[in-house]
Amino acid sequence: MTSILVVEDDDAIRSAVVRGLRERGHAVAAVGTGLAGLEHVLSERPQVVLLDLGLPDVDGLTLLAMIRAASDVPLIVITAQDDDPTMVRALDSGADDYVVKPFGTDQVAARIRAVLRRGGRDLVPSVVRVGGLVVDEGTRTVTLDGQPVELSRKEFDVLALLASRRGQVVTKRELLTEVWQQAYGGSDRTVDVHLSWLRRKLGESAAEPRHLLSVRGVGVRLVDPDAQDE
Repeated sequence: MTSILVVEDDDAIRSAVVRGLRERGHAVAAVGTGLAGLEHVLSERPQVVLLDLGLPDVDGLTLLAMIRAASDVPLIVITAQDDDPTMVRALDSGADDYVVKPFGTDQVAARIRAVLRRGGRDLVPSVVRVGGLVVDEGTRTVTLDGQPVELSRKEFDVLALLASRRGQVVTKRELLTEVWQQAYGGSDRTVDVHLSWLRRKLGESAAEPRHLLSVRGVGVRLVDPDAQDE
């Protein structure tokens, strides 16, 4: 569970973001003003801050500088301002990422995981079992039916992300954002190639998948093949 602070003055957007992140298992607090957000950062020390720039009491970029002067908490700007100068100013002022409205909760959740991963602030490494497949994030090892599977660093990162959301569809854009840290660019071909290598090492293929099921036009999900056959 990650503790997240949402600083957003729009009631509807704030409620939607809070609800979506709580449904994904996070502990979320929310405020509607900048000064309340700064106070919360100083007193509660959240693990991630989502910051709107259009606040009623203080300019968002000014607040960003104030927060960054007092804390190194990962901070993601969420705003309707999509012009390059504002984005550059926010990133230069210490924002870790920049998301333009409208956005989906899945996208924001992916950005949160990405900034935590980049900053080395991940939660306690976990061991995920999906049928005979075991992914150990702590030792960065994988076994399949008790046998070790040798993966490259990127192949492991892809599999670990899919394992952390086993059964759920993960988009190629999310994989690019988290594994390759390419939030604003990158080619789906990169993901396709690594998925192909990963499938081969797991003894399957796109034509005859077992663990890695492609969802055409959306992404891929990791499943227990035995459960699928039931």
